[in-house]
Amino acid sequence: MIQHTHRGLSMLTNYDLHLLGEGRHWQSYQKLGAHVSTEGGIAGVHFAVWAPNATAVSVVGDFNDWDGRQHQLRRLPSAGIWELFLPGLSAGTIYKYRVDAAGGTSERADPYGFGAEVPPRNASCVVDLDTYSWRDDAWMARRASHNALFAPINAYEVHLGSWRRPGDDPQRWLSYSDLERELIPYCVEMGFTHVEFLPPTEHPLSASWGYQTIGMFAPTSRFGPPQALMSLIDAFHRAGIAVIVDWVPAHFPRDAHGLRRFDGTALYEHEDPRRGEHPDWGTLIFNYGRHEVSNYLISSALFWLDRYHVDGLRVDAVASMLYLDYSRKEGEWLPNSFGGRENLDAIEFLKEFNVQVHQHHPGVLTIAEESTAWPGVSRPTYLGGLGFSLKWNMGWMNDILRYMRHDPIHRRYHHDELTFSLIYAFHENFVLPLSHDEVVHGKGSLIDQMPGDAWQKFANLRLLYAFMWCHPGKKLLFMGDEFGQWREWDFDTSLHWHLLDQPGNAGLRRCVGDLNALVNRERSLHELDFDSRGFEWIDCRNWQDSVLAFIRRGDDPDDFVVVCGNFTPVPRYGYRVGVPLAGTYDEVFNSDSAWYWGSNVGNSGAIASAPVPYHGHGQSLAVSLPPLAVVVLKPRRPA
Repeated sequence: MIQHTHRGLSMLTNYDLHLLGEGRHWQSYQKLGAHVSTEGGIAGVHFAVWAPNATAVSVVGDFNDWDGRQHQLRRLPSAGIWELFLPGLSAGTIYKYRVDAAGGTSERADPYGFGAEVPPRNASCVVDLDTYSWRDDAWMARRASHNALFAPINAYEVHLGSWRRPGDDPQRWLSYSDLERELIPYCVEMGFTHVEFLPPTEHPLSASWGYQTIGMFAPTSRFGPPQALMSLIDAFHRAGIAVIVDWVPAHFPRDAHGLRRFDGTALYEHEDPRRGEHPDWGTLIFNYGRHEVSNYLISSALFWLDRYHVDGLRVDAVASMLYLDYSRKEGEWLPNSFGGRENLDAIEFLKEFNVQVHQHHPGVLTIAEESTAWPGVSRPTYLGGLGFSLKWNMGWMNDILRYMRHDPIHRRYHHDELTFSLIYAFHENFVLPLSHDEVVHGKGSLIDQMPGDAWQKFANLRLLYAFMWCHPGKKLLFMGDEFGQWREWDFDTSLHWHLLDQPGNAGLRRCVGDLNALVNRERSLHELDFDSRGFEWIDCRNWQDSVLAFIRRGDDPDDFVVVCGNFTPVPRYGYRVGVPLAGTYDEVFNSDSAWYWGSNVGNSGAIASAPVPYHGHGQSLAVSLPPLAVVVLKPRRPA
């Protein structure tokens, strides 16, 4: 048991307090929270917490029998920060803050805690992050000078708790170490360039999938200690795969051990529920206009980049941050100072977040899940944008899924749903997402959303993926969709890996792997995803036959592929497609291949062009278009 405290020099200098007060202490996590340290030759833990309206704060744990009278923190003048150095404590210590306030006494997890107990227990845990030795120096050096927007991004979205379970045991999870052994080889085999984790931050309710976070600085302890997550990310890097994590600054849950009324007042949130509560999710909204709160959030973002070497942050629910009337009726929201619906504080916060991330970590991606037509989401702040690297294209996702759900005989009447995205495809730096949100809440799995019998469902899904992979924009696919899981996603059970014993599922997975390889290999399919020079319609008007043809080009305009899609189950032989160059065109991909459980209609590996003018070009190809399929043709260059 700890018998005494040590009140030596503060870890927080006057300059620290000044920066915290103005909200520009970007590495505030180095000073607040619990830190293993040595003072006057004595080893222990330094605690510091922001609670300006508390009347007293103490640290409690097994070391003092959870007695708040024993180790009270001292208040630093002016900043509202309380601190204490406790000799004899070490990494692994479980603790909470006991906060006395006008409204009573509560025990709280550390807002800056680096670790936590496994839920449903909810105390914080002292962690020494310096005990892990990274081995990804080469990766980190390359990343700083790498232009990710010019490179392929085929991201695999993963929920760590349900990708696979040991023996499909619903009561157990794979550990971070298990995932290192199993998930990384799978991603390498499939050709994914990036993996994206649903929020890995600590969260009390597994059913929230991580999106109701308590520990903005703590990885979930469900799968092991923080160092094991570091090792997982490190190993991904050494395998050549970047790691993106979902990061959630849009809201936080009401749990009594969390941030809600942390010091007896609305400290992190707004007092007025018209500004401070999310009606849809029952959660609270951060007060982005308070310097200390915005600092807290930006410090969290930088923490994951600094200490966990994360390569990208995907920001969830950006639309809910931007609009004061998001999901609210008239009279349920407060306008801004100009009478408008825009959340001016959130806008400034997002801009500052992006500026600081890109300044501190060149090469890191920031990605917005933003579902409206807000302009300039992925444009630099100096041009008036929000500063994100990428934006999810929710419009494309909704249009293409609506189109693919139509019976093919009716698709001719909905051709615009297939082509509309190219009107705005280059307004933002878009990611094309087929995420977890499309396979939950009664929507069914993607394969089950496709029309037709079993063969047609698989053909339609291969068609959807092939069109998506050839469409301008980076790609994201949720786990299980790559092999056509029939059941919609359940966070509490493993994916149905046994389905790979079936030819349709196995063929679909091979198709996705080959599409990844195609996009990774062909510069024309990734270099100009955000530049209109990289796309040219050959024919977008054949709504009667539900056929499309277009060209994708690389930075070298002579480096191109021709993409033809047939969205009906009727094979079309000798279908004429205009092309810009004479010569032989190799069929480099065909989603109807028998290897993918298709009908194997194709072009015998190659087609020679003929001097027959068509579609505005002097040459054309007579293409065999398989049913419900995409073929990709590439001109053969002279040896």
